[in-house]
Amino acid sequence: MNEGRTVFAQLMEYAPHHLFRRCVERYRGNARVRRFRCWDQFLCMAFGQLTYRESLRDIEACLRAMDGKLYHMGFRARISRNTLAVANERRDWRIYADFAQILIHEARRLYLDEPFAVDLEETVYALDSTTVDLCLSLFPWARFRTTKAAVKLHTLLDLRGSIPTFVWITQGRVHDLKILDALIPEPGSIYVMDRGYVDFARLYIFPRAQASFVIRAKKNLQFRRRYSHPVDRSTGVICDQTVLLVTPRSLAGYPDPLRRVRYRDPETGKRITLLSNNFDLPALTLVELYRSRWDVELFFKWIKQHLRIKSFYGLTANAVKTQIWIAISIYVLVAIVKKRLGIEHSLYTILQILSVSLFEKTELSQALGSPILPTTDEPARNQLQLFDF
Repeated sequence: MNEGRTVFAQLMEYAPHHLFRRCVERYRGNARVRRFRCWDQFLCMAFGQLTYRESLRDIEACLRAMDGKLYHMGFRARISRNTLAVANERRDWRIYADFAQILIHEARRLYLDEPFAVDLEETVYALDSTTVDLCLSLFPWARFRTTKAAVKLHTLLDLRGSIPTFVWITQGRVHDLKILDALIPEPGSIYVMDRGYVDFARLYIFPRAQASFVIRAKKNLQFRRRYSHPVDRSTGVICDQTVLLVTPRSLAGYPDPLRRVRYRDPETGKRITLLSNNFDLPALTLVELYRSRWDVELFFKWIKQHLRIKSFYGLTANAVKTQIWIAISIYVLVAIVKKRLGIEHSLYTILQILSVSLFEKTELSQALGSPILPTTDEPARNQLQLFDF
């Protein structure tokens, strides 16, 4: 039952407060803090994400205009732009990174049986990165090129539900391959990557962890064919081979055999060559897995368009990481609400509804559900008749 609570307060009930407090205590986020605690900071930043506020001044103005409702929305301190700016700059961003991981764990549990393009029991991840451009004069710590600054989001996306399971935020100049050094493969899972991650010494961590990978090969790959498997060329698969690397450096990094699948798209005529350490799945399934990697590109496009991660409220590295992790938390929180309430709308539609209804005292499921339109054959009551018969 709603009992007069705002939509914002109902939404935040799906964020476990007791686990958030543990994250705060882990990094002593509320040490020597009088009023404006970490939860107040999280609520302010979440409000900014949900309502597409352009600046901290916008957040302050909007929340102060609804001062009488803030206590029942969970706020326990007066909203101040300067206080929020200092909190973003000084409070450890790892508080919100750890809390996002808690929400991610819950979302993955809810989307465990979510279907995707390939019918497999194994968990399939897509690994990729995206660059967020910054102004060099305002963000000198994030130097990317001579006249440009940027941060890079290295992301491991669970393709069941498009849930980001691992996010590493670095400066733009950090190469994509570095994430393989920080990644701990999950046994029995499948990792799909583009050719930017071709480093055979680093890829060898997957077979050692009893995990599989599917990666697009580079054009200059040197190998020796050991065996050719029969294929049905009508499906577009040109060849399915077992190969060994031949260059000394590649062979030293990856001494085991690899599977090489070459495919031609019947519609576009484009050809791709895939490498994998999985010899059990059909060749066409490996191709479909690689096609599903496009979901991570759609994820990057979605969060850049619908969340505040392209313009930032603060200029320090801590403020930028705090904003990105809270944005990810909101994305995952909305995904959790969508699944728990059984809402058929897309995440985009849910965010649009939330952006204009956070202060409404309506049941959350009713606010996010499909409106029931009256169906009647009677003419509208306020419609005047043009002619009298």
